Amino acid sequence: MDQNEHLVTYEHTNSYVTLNQLGPETKNVWLVFHGMGYLSRYFLRYFDELPNNENYIIAPQAPSKYYLNDQFRHVGASWLTKEETVRETQNVLAYIDAVARKEQLPKNLNLILLGFSQGVSIALRWAASRKINCSQLILYAGGIPNELTKTDVEFLREQGTQVKIFIGDEDEYLTEKRMPKEEEKIASLFGDSAQLTIFKGKHEVKKEIINNLVL
Repeated sequence: MDQNEHLVTYEHTNSYVTLNQLGPETKNVWLVFHGMGYLSRYFLRYFDELPNNENYIIAPQAPSKYYLNDQFRHVGASWLTKEETVRETQNVLAYIDAVARKEQLPKNLNLILLGFSQGVSIALRWAASRKINCSQLILYAGGIPNELTKTDVEFLREQGTQVKIFIGDEDEYLTEKRMPKEEEKIASLFGDSAQLTIFKGKHEVKKEIINNLVL
């Protein structure tokens, strides 16, 4: 069998969803990255209690969609897998760049980046690779990408970005066995500049946490 892999570049179209309107009273622009199994339009429900005149939320959509069970009714999506992760990461980051360009993110407002679960790796990789100037970087119930180093994220401390990490004490994925490694990565990247909060709960988004981020 003479099997060979080839690469091809082509134009791809993907959607994203926004909540509220960007206006004169807007204070915060959010770029939020859902976890595996979500669609962006459903993920936005966790942000619908924020003051709508002050918060404009942009939810990019993970490109790889699939049926969630054998009923073939409900659809979810994934950002990345272990297959060709490096190349696929570049595709995802290019898509987020396109979203940011289209939205023309205002520089005079607070930019908040939030990733939940699998979205943590996307939010952090995009911020680190593009050196994004954001007021807050929220890493919610997700793992830190292994390839990132302290040098990659030093700019966050220099520009005064608040790095906040939230993990449930009964998280099914960030278990007691896995947490020491994650805490080691957090310390290696951020030192004492990141605020780690362990909340009571599982692998879930809590609206009260979201709502308190802008108080």
